[in-house]
Amino acid sequence: MGWFHDTHGPASADPRRSVVTVLRVHDGRTAGAGVLLAADQLLTCAHVVNDALGRPLFEARSPGRPVEVILHGATSTTRYDATVTHWVPPRRIDGAPGVREREDQEWLGDLAVLRIESPPEEQAPAPRWQPMSEGQALRAWHSTGLRSSFADVRVKSCDETIGYLDGEATGMPIGPAYSGGPLWEATGHAVVGIVAAHIMPPVDPATGRPAAYSTQHIARRSWGIPWQRIQSELRAVGADRLFDSHEADPDDPALLLLVDLLEAVMPSPMLRGEHAAAVAERCGLGHSGHGSAPTFEEFAELLVVRPRALAALTEVLRRGDPGAADQLLAAGLLSRTPKLLSPREHRKLRVLLRAVPAPVTARLPEAVRAALPLAAELPSDETLEGLLDRLESLPGDSRTEAGGPRVPGLLRVMEYFAVLCSAAPRAGFRIWADAVAGRLGIPRSALAERRSDAEDWARALSTRTAPLRVLVQVTGDDNGRYRLRMWCDEGAGPRRLSVEGGATYSGAEAAHELLRVLESLYRAAPDDRRPLVEALVDRAGLNLPIDEWDSFGPDDLVPGVLGAEYPLVVNCPELLRRNERFLPDWRRRWRQVDSGTSLRFSDDAASPREVYGTLMDQRDAARVSVDVPPRLRDEIVQVCLAVGVPVVVWDRGADRESHAVDHMTEVTTRDLPEGVRSYRAKTVHRPHDFPGRPVLAWADADRTVPQLHLSEPQESL
Repeated sequence: MGWFHDTHGPASADPRRSVVTVLRVHDGRTAGAGVLLAADQLLTCAHVVNDALGRPLFEARSPGRPVEVILHGATSTTRYDATVTHWVPPRRIDGAPGVREREDQEWLGDLAVLRIESPPEEQAPAPRWQPMSEGQALRAWHSTGLRSSFADVRVKSCDETIGYLDGEATGMPIGPAYSGGPLWEATGHAVVGIVAAHIMPPVDPATGRPAAYSTQHIARRSWGIPWQRIQSELRAVGADRLFDSHEADPDDPALLLLVDLLEAVMPSPMLRGEHAAAVAERCGLGHSGHGSAPTFEEFAELLVVRPRALAALTEVLRRGDPGAADQLLAAGLLSRTPKLLSPREHRKLRVLLRAVPAPVTARLPEAVRAALPLAAELPSDETLEGLLDRLESLPGDSRTEAGGPRVPGLLRVMEYFAVLCSAAPRAGFRIWADAVAGRLGIPRSALAERRSDAEDWARALSTRTAPLRVLVQVTGDDNGRYRLRMWCDEGAGPRRLSVEGGATYSGAEAAHELLRVLESLYRAAPDDRRPLVEALVDRAGLNLPIDEWDSFGPDDLVPGVLGAEYPLVVNCPELLRRNERFLPDWRRRWRQVDSGTSLRFSDDAASPREVYGTLMDQRDAARVSVDVPPRLRDEIVQVCLAVGVPVVVWDRGADRESHAVDHMTEVTTRDLPEGVRSYRAKTVHRPHDFPGRPVLAWADADRTVPQLHLSEPQESL
């Protein structure tokens, strides 16, 4: 495009500023580098993210935690959290998973796209990209981005899968912490790939130190991932939107119609120039200016190439010429490119969502299902960014009596999501929705009707009943057998169930007894929800494998794994009763179980005293995940329960980096009992993919627990 152009001239931007530093979580040192793809997106190697999180370099599972990155400004640097949005794990050249760190010299995949939380308004522009080819002279930088850290290399071979790079004999070589960084080609002023690995000289097998130099040794050879493969790998995981074309499709059905509309709406070059400059500013583009204006064709091409340009133009026109805005919006429906929101509206929505506690944000899919019951099913593993992108493309609901435009699916969803939030963010979402609806020309009455629907849904949620609950006190003896006492709670409080007095059970026998009781209660339940099993244990029993108890006998057709069939949680009233000053905190935290803070303790060096201090500081924390070695884990779990944290998740089988704990971070707090049950079921038929042994401590302050010290516990707390 001639009149419109990117705000950065490719030859003038300092390429070092596109280098992003990725930090290790444990020591704050650099793990590797990344390169900006957009204002809020960066690309790096998957093994750099693994290293940053202290995981094995070639771990294939997508991480559930953010990493810390540094963006380099012209005069300062700033740290941000960045979350993985697209993950292409390393895989062997033959396609098999599990790259072998010592044996494999080449591999495929190894890409990660991360979204930067709260990116700065002004930062270095993302670089241009072009294919890698043999003979190119390239420059790479250490992940610190230091001016002196550049390494000059030349592409010796490139088959569009791997590009081998040889360094110059003088200057800095590519080495540790260069991985993931950009390979800059100065002639084309573009990035052609990212650094992936460096081939080190051989070592002495006896000492492990570098062997004496020989002219037969490989010197300064590295390899990188060409842009050609980066595009194909990322497209394969649904990241097409990262590669928006900057040329209009001549067959776009909206193009000619938009040309005619622009000619009718703004025939004056001065008016057209003013509107075009305003759109360019909103879309982060530069323009020729100086009293000039784009041609009608150039302006129309921008509207069908830049996804948010049409929304930005209607934002400019709505107040002065609402009829023209309506016509342009109608024409834009013929093209697949324009998105619903303008750049400003999109940024504002993301700011609002970032201000909402994570447990509430995790309920967005629930709001989607309620708001759009007839919409096509959305993937359950969709990221927040991907979900919003899909929602923008959904059509609106039925027209209003006034004949105005439909309420878009995204606005309806955000109305439903707003009612899940506390007062301040709810008001923010409603003000945002009012503004978007106003730009789109949607009648206030139509949006008010959807808002009323959302409030009705919220009232229905508040009155839904808790599931049937079976409480079982499990007390072990020195012979590995257990005594059971059971109660049933249909909502009116615990009711004692008869169990053979004084009898003891093995794990299998206890499972058989519990399943017998549960089967009878489940058949008689008024709804189709399976009863919740709440195991009442003492401190020593928090890690009892009650969920793994299996009643499968020689005459049984199917096994009876307790935790796979029924949601099973543990409760330790003993810990809470030891420090009754925390009972009000427990009740307050439980009231915020849907919106309170969620914490994760994963630092091996954390002490129980530090955990206590954190929980005293974070008095709204309603949910804690613990992922540290076993001895420290048990101490931290007990501290959390003793100070009144109602929901605690850990893995009784893992030393570190629990797959189960990571998996549960994607589950909303209210859904954790069922989420943990589903995970336990997967361990039965896919133990290699689901190796965890999750434990969920669940202390519902709205439901009573029997006074366990009484011989006849009809009384309740």
